[in-house]
Amino acid sequence: MSIYEVTFAEYDLFADATAHDKPDDRGWGRGNQPVIDISWLDAVAYTEWLSKQTGQIYRLPTEAEWEYAARGGESTAYWWGNEIGQNNAACNGCGSQWDNKQTAPVGSFSANKYGLYDVHGNVWEWTCSFYVEHYNGTENYCESNNDGVRVLRGGAWNSSPNILRSALRIRHNVDDAYHTFGFRVVRVF
Repeated sequence: MSIYEVTFAEYDLFADATAHDKPDDRGWGRGNQPVIDISWLDAVAYTEWLSKQTGQIYRLPTEAEWEYAARGGESTAYWWGNEIGQNNAACNGCGSQWDNKQTAPVGSFSANKYGLYDVHGNVWEWTCSFYVEHYNGTENYCESNNDGVRVLRGGAWNSSPNILRSALRIRHNVDDAYHTFGFRVVRVF
């Protein structure tokens, strides 16, 4: 799994190469900022392009992979413990300079024990798993249809701390794109 969320710098390379629309950065900057205003369809198009460019297979993480990686081997609400603390993430009440204002540049906070940054807060991250209300095994698989609803994880820069918990999930249609939606990728071996 990528240690950072996909950045504007990375996504802009894809957009330039494919004539894909570049999402608005809301005036927060591009470069090392996590890309925002990304739909599931946009994220999948990026992984397909990245796979062709590198000769490796990239995709979005499954919901189960995302939670396992985000927890960093812990069973607490956040990889660092059960309390939000101060300056561990960007959210509405996390004690960072970006709280409830905008995204933070990727890597602005400590990594979890698996070396992943910003799994709590910053941007909601798309998964490839189809949303079902109660877990039934679909959280372990990618859905390849380009319609329906998918799961997002992690919370965002404007979410309250309880929304950032490792186990919390939301759902959106594959074509929904908001200033709180981004993603990270998984390389398949």
